[in-house]
Amino acid sequence: MTILFLAATIVSCTEHPSNAVKSDSQPAIFPDYIGVTIPAGIAPLNFNIVSSNGENIEAVEVAVKGSKAGEMTANGDYAQFDIDEWHTLLSDNKGGKLTLTVTVKANGKWTEYKPFHINVSDKPLGQYGLSYRRIQPGFEVYSKMGIYQRDLSNFDEIAILENTQVPGMCINCHTSNRTNPAQTTFHVRGDHGATMVSTNGKVEWLKARNDSLKGSMVYPYWHPTGRYCAYSTNKTSQSFHSSKSERIEVFDQSSDVFAYDTETHEIILDSLLATNDHYETYPVFSPDGRTMYFCSSKAETIPARYREIRYDICSIAFDPDKGQFGNKVDTLFRASAMKKSATHPRPSYDGRWLMFTMADYGCFPIWHREADNWLLDLRTGKAEPMTEANSKEADSWHNWSANSQWIVFTSRRGDGLHTRLYIAHVDDNGKVSKPFLLPQQNPWKYYDSMLDSFNTPEFLSRPVVFNNRNAGNGIMSDKRIETKIR
Repeated sequence: MTILFLAATIVSCTEHPSNAVKSDSQPAIFPDYIGVTIPAGIAPLNFNIVSSNGENIEAVEVAVKGSKAGEMTANGDYAQFDIDEWHTLLSDNKGGKLTLTVTVKANGKWTEYKPFHINVSDKPLGQYGLSYRRIQPGFEVYSKMGIYQRDLSNFDEIAILENTQVPGMCINCHTSNRTNPAQTTFHVRGDHGATMVSTNGKVEWLKARNDSLKGSMVYPYWHPTGRYCAYSTNKTSQSFHSSKSERIEVFDQSSDVFAYDTETHEIILDSLLATNDHYETYPVFSPDGRTMYFCSSKAETIPARYREIRYDICSIAFDPDKGQFGNKVDTLFRASAMKKSATHPRPSYDGRWLMFTMADYGCFPIWHREADNWLLDLRTGKAEPMTEANSKEADSWHNWSANSQWIVFTSRRGDGLHTRLYIAHVDDNGKVSKPFLLPQQNPWKYYDSMLDSFNTPEFLSRPVVFNNRNAGNGIMSDKRIETKIR
């Protein structure tokens, strides 16, 4: 009886609008979900009301109506939607839209704001969730960090591996094969550095360095067959700017790209991809596996001429049957001619688009405020900025959903300091929708208290099953598989 009484008391205390004054403006909400396009299976887009002129927000009511069917209401301190009702409403309105009417009580008075819309795409996301690294914004030591997975249908986040199991180590550069975690690789920096390659449950720890390489095996990307994985090997340095508008610069003093054969443990080097007069980095395979794309810049004196380092996007043929590269390198997109630098190429899995990041110079655009994401049409060779998805702060690291309909990328647009994750839809003509911030149960509370930056995001077709205790033991062990040069 006591429980029923308490429940009744809570319901009766919920405030509903009365004598609301209508406003001609739309509400100020965080995150800004006004006009975004979302997939039907996404978690509820809960939001908070942004107070204006120091008003005290006392209560919120949000009425949601589908253009095809259904409606729902949320009441409380912020817009928090019932997850089951939300999913039903989205499912019933694929290809339609939701109309949201927000009424807010502030300083004892109710205001009903002009309704806004959220578009519900009929294009499925087709993914279980996301994986990403969370890292505190420190530069001198490896503070707490980890690789996590997030269920996109709700708010559940699970650690795949945290460096609390391997103190003092840096866990980075993780990727799965076409969003399938059955094949995964990541790199570990530190005293027990290694490159992990996991194929259908078989985990191998590779020696981090080979005498023929200039550094470790980083920036990986799987071949669609799963036999090969492309890596870059880089001699990386960082420095700090004295200007308050610029913080940190990361640059390579040498770098090459290559392919790794998971069956033979051989590194496939080619003189066209390991030159002394150019820096080669960020290799990826085309969806058909017959081409490798990568970034290349003329080598300059570091750090004196670091602002002159500008990367173009290049390509070279690859024969997966023989495990051999072609005999010439082609320039796919010449950003240097525009006095720009193009990095982080990621082809859509349908072979239509190549998404990349454009900055003024350098190979590490996540600290460049001018960094924007671009889309290259592989059919026509035409490249354009993704204007609808870009911002005045750094927009960078990105990946595609398996069906090539959705993208996830990082952006500092929130506070200029921390990278957060945004998702957007890309239609058949390359038009990008307004991106939406990764939903959270209580967005304001979550993002205000979460001081980590999110990076290297990618979609996952299913949850990652990974024994992190065994992984910790493997990292701390000195047992490593030696690689050979082919």
